[in-house]
Amino acid sequence: MSVLSQFDLTGKTALVTGCKRGIGRAMAEALAEAGADIVGVSASLEESGSAIETSVRNLGRSFRAYQCDFSDRAAVRAFAAQLEAEGIAPDILVNNAGTIKRAPAAAHEDALWDEVIEVNLSAQFVLSREIGRGMIARGHGKIIFTASLLTFQGGITVPGYAASKGGIGQLTKALANEWAGTGINVNAIAPGYIETDNTQALQDDPARFNAILERIPQGRWGRPEDFAGPAVFLASAAADYVNGEILVVDGGWMGR
Repeated sequence: MSVLSQFDLTGKTALVTGCKRGIGRAMAEALAEAGADIVGVSASLEESGSAIETSVRNLGRSFRAYQCDFSDRAAVRAFAAQLEAEGIAPDILVNNAGTIKRAPAAAHEDALWDEVIEVNLSAQFVLSREIGRGMIARGHGKIIFTASLLTFQGGITVPGYAASKGGIGQLTKALANEWAGTGINVNAIAPGYIETDNTQALQDDPARFNAILERIPQGRWGRPEDFAGPAVFLASAAADYVNGEILVVDGGWMGR
């Protein structure tokens, strides 16, 4: 197999959660451009006519849209069951859906903690477990989590988010330990500071924005399109011997 052909995802089906905007949309579009058909899901994804659907179809790939409330454990299980009932067997699972709630730890209410942990960690385990069973049976599969710089650092006023993303790092390794021998690769991408909805509060705070920018060696915040290449790499045959890794995409932040 030639080097370039290893990145060809023709004939593959990729399930991308949180695909409506930001990093999730960029990854879904990149996987489609590499040849994969896309199954997209988010809490508010339109049944038809969404921007991501239009983009994927313009790339010549099929797109199927689903809605799922990832804060509802029963809804996640029902979504996985629906996919199985409809005969959809993803070759690639991108666990990107997530949320962030900002409040100082002393004022961080149980409801905020519970929602963030459920969406960012528990739902991702449940979906990986359900989709992973089929991958194990077929003897192949790629699972990619969206981690964070807060997989490694503590952050400020986001204790639930930091805990959930730390958990994603360990879940990545735990699943890789169990499933690598079955033909499944489990890895994560850890974004740095990226210009998305999740970081809008930081972007709107001039002091925080500039303090962050000054620490990034590359001299700019990241953009969703910076995740196209990493997603295709980890989803492709080029990463067949990469397992349990957390690929940091941060403009050099963690090197400081």
